[in-house]
Amino acid sequence: MRLSAIISLLLVSTIETSMAQSAYVKLGEQALLDGNFKSAVKQLEKACLVDSTNANALWMLGYSYYHSENYKKSIVAYTKVLAIKPVDASAYYYRARSKSFLGRDVSLSVQEKEKHLLGAIQDLTKAIGISADPNDMKLYQNRGIAYREYGMFKLEHAANGTDRNRGINSLRASITDLEKVMESNPARSDISTLIDLSKEKLATATGKRN
Repeated sequence: MRLSAIISLLLVSTIETSMAQSAYVKLGEQALLDGNFKSAVKQLEKACLVDSTNANALWMLGYSYYHSENYKKSIVAYTKVLAIKPVDASAYYYRARSKSFLGRDVSLSVQEKEKHLLGAIQDLTKAIGISADPNDMKLYQNRGIAYREYGMFKLEHAANGTDRNRGINSLRASITDLEKVMESNPARSDISTLIDLSKEKLATATGKRN
């Protein structure tokens, strides 16, 4: 076969592949906007099979998995996004949220729970570091909650003094983050309640009460 004919076939194949992916992406995006996340997953999975390097399609797929409560697949999708776009703060945020939910899964082992709870804190810390808005209170609020959950987890499953200290330090970090949120909006009674709960747990752990 002549080279010109081979190039022509490759171009046609590339165009057809691109058109197919574009159609799946558009259908998936519309389903996502309509709140039909299961339908969005079906279309976006097809798009990502055609091209596994499309960061936008992967991001929407991760978001659709997240809202379909398929947190394991959401983590996988956002991990792929971050391999392509390592400074995508929103991908770190939603991966962290998925890890937080998995950290509460009673069917998982203690080791798996700890991996996810700690991973959520690490992802939110990364998101804060690269966010276009360094004062995005949503990030601090969720990290404060993640610190609190990890702190309570470590205290509950403490096997030694090191585990206990990690739990105590995590509760302190939780209070710091949540107080930052509270300073930005003093009317947040929900945040005030979370701070009080963290302080109460911390007082119990350290034996220091007001």
